[in-house]
Amino acid sequence: MTRDEALKQLDTIGREQAFGRYTGSDRLIQAGLDALLADVDAPSLALLAGLLKREEPEAHALFDDVLDELGLRFHPPADPVAAQWALATWTAARIAEGSLDPAAGAYDIWTVATELGYPEELQELVICANNLDDWSDSWDVSHDHFLAEAVEAARRYLAGRPPEELREATGC
Repeated sequence: MTRDEALKQLDTIGREQAFGRYTGSDRLIQAGLDALLADVDAPSLALLAGLLKREEPEAHALFDDVLDELGLRFHPPADPVAAQWALATWTAARIAEGSLDPAAGAYDIWTVATELGYPEELQELVICANNLDDWSDSWDVSHDHFLAEAVEAARRYLAGRPPEELREATGC
């Protein structure tokens, strides 16, 4: 793993947690080890990477320290609706760049759309999630076709977002 890949992994896990997803201590410790081996330098990184099984409860606090030390801490918008939109945008960006499985991402966006009352901007991705969820090998259309549709739907969604929203949600 390269240094950039390790930083991206730390950032992704940090954002997942910021959006309320739980990450197991084992994954945090492994991400710390990956980063350490990739020459990422942060004072708390070696502590995180070296945690023993009985020390796993310390992983979350140490991971937070690592994010702070590297300047990777992400804070979603305080407004719950804005936070859901930020999650949808970040998820779509990960689908579009290929770092998130299109089926898993479309399903995540379907969940966000449910929370937001199924806004028009997310309908295409909701349809993709539905098609992927319902797909059967008896259909005349391949599963890969629906995966590709989800990637294109994510790209179209992102093209319609304001640049400042894209920067806030993706960090780029």
